[in-house]
Amino acid sequence: MPKDNDGINLARYGLTAAFGSAPFVRQFGVECTQEETIRTQSFVRILVVDDFAEWRHFVVEKLREDRGLEVVGVAADGVEAVLKAKELQPDLVLLDIGLPKLDGIEAARQIRKVAPDSKVIFLTQENDPELARAALTVGARGYVVKSDAGSDLLPAVETVMLGKRFGSRSSAGHAFTNLED
Repeated sequence: MPKDNDGINLARYGLTAAFGSAPFVRQFGVECTQEETIRTQSFVRILVVDDFAEWRHFVVEKLREDRGLEVVGVAADGVEAVLKAKELQPDLVLLDIGLPKLDGIEAARQIRKVAPDSKVIFLTQENDPELARAALTVGARGYVVKSDAGSDLLPAVETVMLGKRFGSRSSAGHAFTNLED
């Protein structure tokens, strides 16, 4: 991880730096040369989908704990999720399975068509290995059981955005990470 002269982890603050010799610019307390770069990384843009308003609020507040994450939209059902994903083209969709109008599995299938670059993490109360298998078949990269969300949500987002799969500590989450693509 790049660190400034005081040993601060720059990636935590959305910065990257390559260190060299003579100072050229001083920004955020980090000296750099002409060859060095410091830039603000873009936010991970997230769409949160759940039919329970209080749960959506919890998820949004949990995501706000990480300054590199930005909630760009919320949806309360599967149809609205597909429409918002098409409109917003988020980097990540956090999606419940048990949604009205269109279940989460079918919504994920349609989201993958209208927003092919969006990654999907299922955030669900369903602790069923068969549903985890179905989630994988529609292209989900993460499976977090709601009871594990307090500890697993932010690590899941980070892991999935690094291009890896994440499954929470539940039996379904464990099954998800052990399934073949």
